[in-house]
Amino acid sequence: MARTVDAVIIGAGVIGASIGHQLALAGRKTLNVDRLPAAGYGPTSNSCGIIRVHYSTRTGVALAHEGYHCWRNWAEHLGAEDERGLAEFRDCGCLVIRTGGQDHLSPVLGHLDALGIPYEDWDREAIAARLPFYALERFSPPRVMSDPLFGEPSGGMVEGAVYFPTAGYVGDPQLATHNLQRAAEAAGGTFLFGRTVTAVLRSGDRVCGVELDDGERIEAPVIVNVAGPHSARINRMAGADADMTISTRPIRQEVAHIPAPRGIEFERDGLVVFDGDIGCAVRPDSGNHVLISSELPPCDPREEVDPDDYNRDLTDQALNQAYRYAQRVPTLEVSPRPGGVVGLYDVSDDWLPIYDRARPHGFYMAIGTSGNQFKNAPCAGRMMAALIEYCEAGNDHDASPLQYRLERTGRTIDTAGFSRRRSVTSESSFSVLG
Repeated sequence: MARTVDAVIIGAGVIGASIGHQLALAGRKTLNVDRLPAAGYGPTSNSCGIIRVHYSTRTGVALAHEGYHCWRNWAEHLGAEDERGLAEFRDCGCLVIRTGGQDHLSPVLGHLDALGIPYEDWDREAIAARLPFYALERFSPPRVMSDPLFGEPSGGMVEGAVYFPTAGYVGDPQLATHNLQRAAEAAGGTFLFGRTVTAVLRSGDRVCGVELDDGERIEAPVIVNVAGPHSARINRMAGADADMTISTRPIRQEVAHIPAPRGIEFERDGLVVFDGDIGCAVRPDSGNHVLISSELPPCDPREEVDPDDYNRDLTDQALNQAYRYAQRVPTLEVSPRPGGVVGLYDVSDDWLPIYDRARPHGFYMAIGTSGNQFKNAPCAGRMMAALIEYCEAGNDHDASPLQYRLERTGRTIDTAGFSRRRSVTSESSFSVLG
């Protein structure tokens, strides 16, 4: 006899586990299925875990600010214990370096003004006081090492920066996902690892379950696609891609992991920094290390890959990122073979997420999220649970999109901004910044 649940969530990354948690809290019998051996072992494990509020859309800013408050009150959000302990949120703030080419900051700050979210304008003197080991010459546009002009200042100094106090990072994204798994299980949810969904089952115009690679069938009236880089495949299985104007694809990415400069307590004194002048984002890491990711400027690759067959070894890209950060921090010592990780982003056409229902009925998706949605996982789980309740109650979300009230900040957002059928969002940064 087939196993029967109220909802199958395909994926147990940080957002999938959060959706399982929230649906279980709502009284649904849930099952998260993941092809990997444990929660958070996919793109989540390679996430930098940065929590920030500077997004290109007002809805994105509002959702991120809600997420910040969830992370600040993580134990309260979970409402459950974890034998491994709870992930720590380091509330250090985030600095965005201003350069002449960063015109996108003005509309972002307009969103923060409208929502009453604080920020501070810093001049070069303030940057130097907080980060005295920084060199503030301009190097833009970002370059790769093979460029003859790599490492050469381009003239002048950076114009200043914007500091966002409602920001920081989660040092162990995989532990945070395990926390959500335990919270979901405490509410009655279940998890199945090491199994791959090979078919989405349908009865007429509605899903009715999934089939797994071992032949097991699980019956469920609700299926949620949170499969990360495999999300497009799951949509095709369900026939949901025919109902979409926004698509997703897997992009390979690298993050360098190197020791902080000698004599600098970066883990203690550092903060999250986004620096478009050199095309990098950095944050402190344990053991007084620095994580260096790419903002994906034009010089860096956006390589679409097969999520089951791609190069998992670091290339010169990680070294490019490390040496670009060394332009900003001249005392940084970079090994010719820096440490780091290789992972995948699941990105949409406009680099903004899709949180939506789809056809067939009962099929939902939280996709296109890798690279910039880790921070939103707690509130995205709540929003998806509310969306599922709204649609399963008979409401037409396409004609009358859910107006979702954020629990902590009390703001209401129009979830149409996350629609699978939206036009490409022109105000997007079209990058990992979201």
